[in-house]
Amino acid sequence: MKRSLTVLALLVTAAAAGTAWYLLSKQPQREGELALAHLQAPVSVRYDERGVPHIQAQNEADLYRALGYVHAQDRLFQMEMLRRLARGELAEVLGSQLVDTDRLFRTLGIRAHADAYAQKVDPHNPATQALQAYLDGINQYQASRPAPLEFALLGITPRPFSIADTLSVGGYMAYSFAAAFRTEPVLSYVRDQLGADYLRVFDLDWHPQGVVGQPLAAGDWQDLGAIAQLSHAALADAGLPQFEGSNAWALSGSRTASGKPLLAGDPHIRFAVPAVWYEAHLSAPGFELYGHHQALNPFASLGHNRDFAWSLTMFQNDDVDLIAERLNPDNPNQVWYRGQWVELQSREELIEVKGAEPVKLILRRSPHGPLINDALGQTAGDTPIALWWAFLETDNPILDGFYQLNRADSLVEARAAVEKIEAPGLNIVWANASGDIAWWAAAKLPRRPAGVNPSFILDGSNGEAEKSGYYPFTDNPQEENPPRGYIVSANFQPLSPSGIEIPGYYNLPDRGQRLNQRLTDTSVKWDLHNSQALQLDPGSGYGPRVLAPILDELRAAAVDDGERALVEQLARWNGDHDLDSSVASLFNQLVYQLSERAMRDELGDAFFDNLLYTRVLDVALPRLTADADSPWWDDRSSTAVEGRSETVKAAWRASIAHLRQTLGDAPTDWAWGNAHTLSHGHPLGQQKPLDKLFNVGPFAAPGGHETPNNLSHRIGPAPWSVVYGPSTRRLIDLADPEHSLGINPVGQSGVLFDRHYSDQAEAYSAGQYQPQHLSETDVAAHSRSTLNLIPLR
Repeated sequence: MKRSLTVLALLVTAAAAGTAWYLLSKQPQREGELALAHLQAPVSVRYDERGVPHIQAQNEADLYRALGYVHAQDRLFQMEMLRRLARGELAEVLGSQLVDTDRLFRTLGIRAHADAYAQKVDPHNPATQALQAYLDGINQYQASRPAPLEFALLGITPRPFSIADTLSVGGYMAYSFAAAFRTEPVLSYVRDQLGADYLRVFDLDWHPQGVVGQPLAAGDWQDLGAIAQLSHAALADAGLPQFEGSNAWALSGSRTASGKPLLAGDPHIRFAVPAVWYEAHLSAPGFELYGHHQALNPFASLGHNRDFAWSLTMFQNDDVDLIAERLNPDNPNQVWYRGQWVELQSREELIEVKGAEPVKLILRRSPHGPLINDALGQTAGDTPIALWWAFLETDNPILDGFYQLNRADSLVEARAAVEKIEAPGLNIVWANASGDIAWWAAAKLPRRPAGVNPSFILDGSNGEAEKSGYYPFTDNPQEENPPRGYIVSANFQPLSPSGIEIPGYYNLPDRGQRLNQRLTDTSVKWDLHNSQALQLDPGSGYGPRVLAPILDELRAAAVDDGERALVEQLARWNGDHDLDSSVASLFNQLVYQLSERAMRDELGDAFFDNLLYTRVLDVALPRLTADADSPWWDDRSSTAVEGRSETVKAAWRASIAHLRQTLGDAPTDWAWGNAHTLSHGHPLGQQKPLDKLFNVGPFAAPGGHETPNNLSHRIGPAPWSVVYGPSTRRLIDLADPEHSLGINPVGQSGVLFDRHYSDQAEAYSAGQYQPQHLSETDVAAHSRSTLNLIPLR
């Protein structure tokens, strides 16, 4: 027995040692020396205490080749999954459950568009050359180092990354911005099936002449609901970043303690492991930048150096039209376009499926764009719905734009760079050490026919879906050095200098107004410290605005002294979502119950669930509570005619019951931090028990939906999981840019068991900031290891 136990112990030890060696082989190499092909000279990569690489090269090609190599060390699996999602290739490694997602992205045409665009890029363009060097670095890492653990678990066979992959991921990012996919079907249903009285709550003009010429059948409405659901699920279920909103502001030197401009930015993106941004400090003769990079993109989307800094927010202009086509009754392959029947184009694609037969797709296209019904396969209805999308229809030299923006230290250079960002729509907030501050809304804005409201499904047969060109960039919303001394961008509807209308799915102004209220105070001199407090502000005036019209109904609904006390707490509430606030939990539960009681019976389950994911619900709720005569208050499932008081009472009773059942009988148990939590999900963490291994969290989360600290959840019943929020919080005072501040929500590395996999997660949730080392003195003092890349001989 002793001998048997000894043998067993040796086997266990050997297995443990083998597992440890296997996992160790997957870890990034951050010290020593490695040879890379195509390097012209040695490159030094120093890693700081957060695992951020500080890359020093002697020329630009070597700089980007080294960036590709070290980026791949930390994020290769993220790169692989993003390109597969964008190109409709997830089912090949994840199985048949991802066929619907793949079909959607193939239908959108991102893959085909990227492949065609890649053939047209100028190989002599500096941005193209930098991208090719970066991709070469990625591919050299992939070819020479062990594949990530996730590759082994999923059976992924590595293949080289290409320019088309980078362009495809850009298409995915643009798609994640496009709220129209999830919003236009709902609004069209309200307009065409419920009518003007119901539409009024969404604050949209009523255009009866815009109703689709041929009535949509029940199957067509089911199509639209299914497309909206599929659009959301494709983003939510992939466990990959999705852009949602953002805050950014720039202050001129007259408003800061230092006398130089100060830039603040926190783009709002769906949380995931790894986080969306990869930080890297790049240095070569004539160029230096501390940047935040997306997977497969060598050019920083956010960045700063000693001379300038910028951040971005979503413009949220409507750059997508859904168009109902009129089919020829005698030829189902023709649609009516500009006075004649024209043939639909079609192409065939094949989706490879792990463990199953490939799925063949026939994807069709009208003159307006791809038919998105094809995303539903054989269940599609009778009316073809085409997609017009600016991303597919414009030249969009976005890579060249960001290459130039990474180097733009003057207003003229930055403005010219931003003009090349045509889709998706972005607000670029920029400042330089010379004292300039500026904001430009970057997008190619289409000229639509007068009177057409693109918030609805358009009729492709009568001309309302046609575009007569694009407005010049000078018509885009923008400001340079405004007299008030600051600029705020927070996804609210902007104004064009020429007064043109810019349709879009903008956020309510509450978040921007709260930021503006503080920044407009001329007695405050802004610095890094009080700017942190503003980024971490957990409050909003939205809650009190929703509640004010229904407080009397809530008082009438309360049945005892305890409930009456809760109503009075709501009446006194200032909208703050602090961790210990039970009122915040009560309000958010009540918001859901009001929405559910008022709207589900009219919309049905599918359209109501889609509505919960849209920004138009935020617009609707304050208008709904303020309108006692709104038809939404009536419950169609009962014979009686209910008004606001009956529905508010039912929502109150349901809210109290749910909170007691879910969080505890005592209101003190309803603290926001108990109910509102942040977890960072890995794509493999979608399945149990892998969630325990790959996911990070949960953490109690302050802030909430549309507060400056926008740790936002989906409107729904308690408890609430944070879906998106600040993907980084950056603060740069251009009087001392070498001591700027930032934070990664999880960690710099996406490699499981690496010490930088989740080393910033607790600090992020606690509202802490980390230094972003830029000076040679600080980089040297905080270097923890050095990797030397040398030319392969």
